[in-house]
Amino acid sequence: MLSHFGIILLFILAAFAFIAIVLFVARLLRPNRPNIEKNSTYESGEEPIGNANVQFNIRFYVVALVFVLFDVELAFLFPWATVFGQERLIKATGGLWGWFALTEAILFVVVLGLGLAYVWAKGHLDWVKPQPKIPSVETKVPAQLYQRVNERYKRGV
Repeated sequence: MLSHFGIILLFILAAFAFIAIVLFVARLLRPNRPNIEKNSTYESGEEPIGNANVQFNIRFYVVALVFVLFDVELAFLFPWATVFGQERLIKATGGLWGWFALTEAILFVVVLGLGLAYVWAKGHLDWVKPQPKIPSVETKVPAQLYQRVNERYKRGV
């Protein structure tokens, strides 16, 4: 006889076996005709231009971290709300449990609010657009010649 953990282990092993079988059958049935177009980088249907190592503004990461912070806050507040909403538990403690849970949640939100105020006061949420720098190259070739070459390239000549 299997224990409950043994049954769960069998389900996990069966899931991995199912995935392996499906991937193996798909590999046998699918056509395999690679070409230059299929092996090229896909960029929203557009031809990729330039280097893929583009430096992003660090503000994207700061905004993402603040989002994750408040997302995790909500993940912690949902279980709190289910416990706080148990009328039986609140009546059993004479209302003391309800006040404790409410105070705990308020302190939690206040600490996160102070963190947000700190980040805001430090200016980490201010979005400053970077000024693009146009590269300048010292050369003896006139700029009009570069312009003519670029126009010929655009026409496909």
